[in-house]
Amino acid sequence: MFKIGDMLMLEQKYSSQKEKFKCMVVEMEPESGYFYIDYPISIETGKIAFLVDGTQLNISFSDEEQAVYVFDSEVLGKVKGQIPMIQLLLPNEETFVKIQRRQYVRLDVTLDTALHPVNYEFAPFHTLTEDISAGGASIRLLKGMDIDSSSQLYLWMALTLKSGEIQYLRLRSKVIRITEQDHGNRLLHIQFIDPPRNDVQTLMRFIFEKQVVLKKKGLYM
Repeated sequence: MFKIGDMLMLEQKYSSQKEKFKCMVVEMEPESGYFYIDYPISIETGKIAFLVDGTQLNISFSDEEQAVYVFDSEVLGKVKGQIPMIQLLLPNEETFVKIQRRQYVRLDVTLDTALHPVNYEFAPFHTLTEDISAGGASIRLLKGMDIDSSSQLYLWMALTLKSGEIQYLRLRSKVIRITEQDHGNRLLHIQFIDPPRNDVQTLMRFIFEKQVVLKKKGLYM
C-alpha cells in the first residue's frame, strides 16, 4: 500500500489524449474508502490538471523494492484546506495489480557528473555520462584512470527538470564492466545500488521529459 508523501502517476482512462500526470498523496482514510492527493501536474507540459468529479483514472506507484502496482480509481471531489486537495476512491488493496519489475528505459544523454570512491581506492574526478537509466549509467572513463571492476562508488549529478527545478542526486553504485571504445576511449558501466525511490522517480521523470523533447524534434522513436 502507498502512504502519505508517496508519488503517484495518473492517466485518464477514457481520454483520447494519453497524458500522464504526477501527484503526491497528502491524506489517507482507508477505513472510509478514499484518499487525497494534491493537484496533479502534467509531466509533459508542467501545468496543473483540473480533473472533474467522476473522472475515471488509472493510477500507478512503486514500492520500496521498485515493484510497480496499478489500480483503478475515480475523482470524488475537491477539498479546500491548507492546500487544495482532490478526493479519490481507494479500492480494496486486493484489486491492485503488480507489474513485473520494470526494465528501465536507457537514454543517450551527456550529463556532467562526479565519481567518488566508497573505499578511497581512486581520486574523485569529474566526467560525462554516455547514457543513463533509472537503474544505472555508462560513464566516459578518463584516459589513464584505472578503476577496479569490483569497485563501488558514488555518482553525483544535477538534473534540470522541465519545470526549471534542479534535483541533486548522490547514488551509490557498483561497477558492472568496463568496455573499450574507438580511439582508446573506455566506458565505465555502473549499476545503482538500492537507489532511493524518490531518486528513481526523479530519473524516470527526467528521462521521460527528455524523450518528449526528442520526439518533438523527430530524434527519438
